[in-house]
This record gives sequence, C-alpha cells and structure tokens, in this order.
Amino acid sequence: MKILFLTQVLPYPLVGGAKIRAYYMLRHLAQTHRVTLVSFVREDDRMEDVAHLAQFCAAVHTVPMVRSRIKDGLALVQSVVTGQPAAITRDRVPAMEALLARLARQTPYAVVHADQTAMAQYALYAAKQSALHGHRPNTLLDQHNAMYLLVERQAAYERGPARLIWKREARLFRRYELGLLRDFDHIFWVTPEDLEVAARLAESESNPTGGAAFERTKQTVIPICVDPDSQAAVEPVDDGPHIVHLGTMFWPPNVEGVLWFAREVLPLVLREVPEARFTVAGKGPPPAVQALAKPSSPVHGHVTIAGFVPDALPLLQRARVFIVPVRAGGGMRVKIVDGWQWGLPIVSTTIGAEGIDTRPGENILLADSPQAFAEAVVRVLTDDRLAAALRANGRRWVETHYNWKRVYPAQVDPVYARLEAR
Repeated sequence: MKILFLTQVLPYPLVGGAKIRAYYMLRHLAQTHRVTLVSFVREDDRMEDVAHLAQFCAAVHTVPMVRSRIKDGLALVQSVVTGQPAAITRDRVPAMEALLARLARQTPYAVVHADQTAMAQYALYAAKQSALHGHRPNTLLDQHNAMYLLVERQAAYERGPARLIWKREARLFRRYELGLLRDFDHIFWVTPEDLEVAARLAESESNPTGGAAFERTKQTVIPICVDPDSQAAVEPVDDGPHIVHLGTMFWPPNVEGVLWFAREVLPLVLREVPEARFTVAGKGPPPAVQALAKPSSPVHGHVTIAGFVPDALPLLQRARVFIVPVRAGGGMRVKIVDGWQWGLPIVSTTIGAEGIDTRPGENILLADSPQAFAEAVVRVLTDDRLAAALRANGRRWVETHYNWKRVYPAQVDPVYARLEAR
C-alpha cells in the first residue's frame, strides 16, 4: 500500500517526543508499505539525517520552515481573519502545498498520514488534490495532543496580555479540532485521557442537552513507544546528589515546570540535601531559565543550564534523580518512557505522567505540591535501595509495555488493514 506520511519536524535524530513518535511509526509502516515522507526542515536539520530516513522510505521530500517575528505577527492577523489558531496559520507554507499537489497528481496514495495537528491541514489538502485527479485516499491523523486542552492548561500559568492570547488560542483550537474529528477517516491518540476529552467535547457540541454518538470506531489509542532493544540502560556513575531535567526548553510547559521546580521545590530539597545540584539540559532555554544559574538567583551554585547536549550519556549516568515537573500540557511525556529506557529513577507530577501506565512507588514517584515533590526527590537522593528499585522496575516496564516492535504491529496494523479494505 502507498502511504503519504507528513511531519511537521524531521523525525530524526530522536530528540523529543514528536520525533520519537513519528520515527518509530514511520519505521513500522515502512516494513510492509511503500511510504513517501514529506517533512518540514529547519536550519539545524542535516542532510545525513534525511539520508538516514531515505534508507527505509520509498522517497523523502523536504520543505524549509522559516520562522520569524514578522511571520508570527502575520499569523495572528490571519488568525483573526480566518478564525483558525495562530499556530495553524503560522505553519501555512505555499511551497508545501505546491509539493503535495504535485505528489497527489503523480501517485494514487491509499492513505495520507498526518503526524501532529499542525499537518492536518496539509493531509486534507493532499486528499482534495488527489480527488481532483479521480482518487480519494483515506486520511489518518496522529493526534499527539488534544491541543486545545494543552493550550488551555498553559493559559492558567500565564500572566498579563499573554494569558488572554493563550485563552483565545485555546478557544480556536477547540473549534478547529472539532472539525478534524469530522474530517479525518481515522485518528490515533497517544493517551486515553485525550481521547475522552475529545469525546466529551464532540458530544457536548453536537447536542448540549444530552450528547451525540461519538464515532469511537474511528479512534484508536496507541502510546508513543521507544526501542529498548537497541538502547541499554545507562551505567550509573556516582557523582553525588545530582538532579537532571532533559527536554526542549522552548516548549512552554517545560519552561514553566523547570521554573516551578527551581524556585519552589529545589530550596526545600537543599534544606535536607545541601550539596544537591540541578542540571537543566535542552535546546533553547529562555532568559528566565538561564537566570536560574546567575549570581543573583537564590539557587545560584546549585543550578547548571546546559542547553542543547549533543551527547546526553555522561549527564544521564550522573543523574541520581530524573525529574518531570510538568504542570501543563497534554498528550504523553515521552521523557518518562525515555527515563525508564535509560534505567533512571523518575519523580514526576501527576500531569507529567498523564496517559502513561505507571506503578507509583514501584517504577516512578508522583507528587504535585512543592513539599511533596521535594520529599520524593530527597527520598531518591538518600535511599540507595529505592533508587535501585526504581531503576530496575522502570526498565522492565518499558521493555514490556512501550516497545514499538511489540505494540505497533498489534495496534497499528489492524487500523491500516481496515483503511486498505475501504
């Protein structure tokens, strides 16, 4: 079967949850289908990464994505005019539409697979272009997040005019995603929580007095998976009480979570473990995060802002605790699955672990208040037996429950078989 697979970020190297999801989904589909990958690329994407993807794709096409403040401003204007979220109008690139029109004219694809909400508009465009040439492919959306819920949650932590902008964006995403529920032939969700949010939204909007039938037959929950077979657990290196956060630092929920931990939780940890250190690793830390390591910071001397780390292994080996202090967001935090794969003891908020099958106290510790989160971190820092148990149990859990070679054949293949039969 010929599949057109659309991604908003180049799905390699495996940095961040979006890339990990797309990469292993792509790898799985390419085993039994002819997959053409079309992806946006940025300045730091490398030709060797494109070449890696071309090893198992029938073809790889890329379109440059250029971001600027001027473009962001124009996106807001377009959002006002069209009523679509600014995050959607911002990613509208004529070169992508031209490429998809050409591919739709040349090849009768059986399925157009959109990875993330940002690519939904392009999947529907490609399907429309195919229909003009006498062929209507099936459309599938891999909804990494219920975007309106993610944006709505983030709005609660914003202040001033920014909060109003986030709230408006949440309302627009609510309407936009309702349309996607109708327009796509099938939708993948990464968590049952996001699926239920969408179901309640669709039913309340369809019939405010009592709800309407939600097409659950076209919804499937499939978690983001990794490849523990090719990634051994890291060998711990004793470097003292070292706390690590790893994640893209231009993503607002990560920024808010790191600031919350450093300002409200870390001082409580230092009362019990004065020599504790906190390292923040990830691309694009904003000034507020960088300020945590400056002399004027109350936690100066205990915080390191590492930025992007090309090789995270030395950092992971020294991690006594791997934290996920996320208090906003949606979907699934792949950093928890990664942490299990690396064999690290994890402390997370409840929202941070949302959508993931966990065993609190066995393979992870969960806490939400500053005091409770600090106590959990201190327990792992000071209890060798607990740290060892969390490491071992987490690794076994990911091998069984989040291995793409086990999960995707069982859950993805039946959906594609139904689409092919149509």
